[in-house]
Amino acid sequence: MVTGRAASPSGLANAEDPIVFVVDDDASVRDALSNLFRSVGLRTAAFGSAHEFLQRKPPDVPSCLILDIRLPRLSGLDFQGELAKAGIDIPIIFMTGHGDIPMSVRAMKAGAVDFLSKPFRDQDMLDAVTAALERDRNRRDEAKVLANLRAAFATLTPRERQVMTLVTAGLMNKQVAAEIGVAEITVKIHRGHIMRKMAAKSLPDLVRMAQMLQIGPAAGGAQT
Repeated sequence: MVTGRAASPSGLANAEDPIVFVVDDDASVRDALSNLFRSVGLRTAAFGSAHEFLQRKPPDVPSCLILDIRLPRLSGLDFQGELAKAGIDIPIIFMTGHGDIPMSVRAMKAGAVDFLSKPFRDQDMLDAVTAALERDRNRRDEAKVLANLRAAFATLTPRERQVMTLVTAGLMNKQVAAEIGVAEITVKIHRGHIMRKMAAKSLPDLVRMAQMLQIGPAAGGAQT
């Protein structure tokens, strides 16, 4: 069952709590879903169209989008594509009273979490929201880790970046020294600086960081 963070003593939702967005042109559906999510302690915001949703900047908290497949002016599937083009990464749960297999396949291939046909059981929707919010939490956690790694990598000198690239590719110190034309002791000094700046506990840890940053001999640095 979906559980939300406990409300504050005043009964108001915490600004850091997850939020579920609902986009449906049927007011009765919006109200029913909003009441369902509030009943399990989840914040919710409902909109009658994709355009209305885009007028509001989503808060920087775990969230998901409940989206009707048939919307005025812009369909749910087309809106999914527009969000992707705009770089807005939010898990989407589609719902429809007119769904068919091609629609659901297209939605899922484009990254939708679930595709529910109306009428659906409340628990099915809650289960889908649980999965969607968990996905968004994980994405946000991974993004923070990657942002921190990129910030740490940016503090390395060009030579240290070169050494990190070669070391994490499997070259030994003497091989790195021969590759870049310096003494082996110099490579060891650079490695020490790299381990400290990247806060790496071990070489395998540094290799994992390099993989996340997508650096390698061919790239010669972090990919954007």
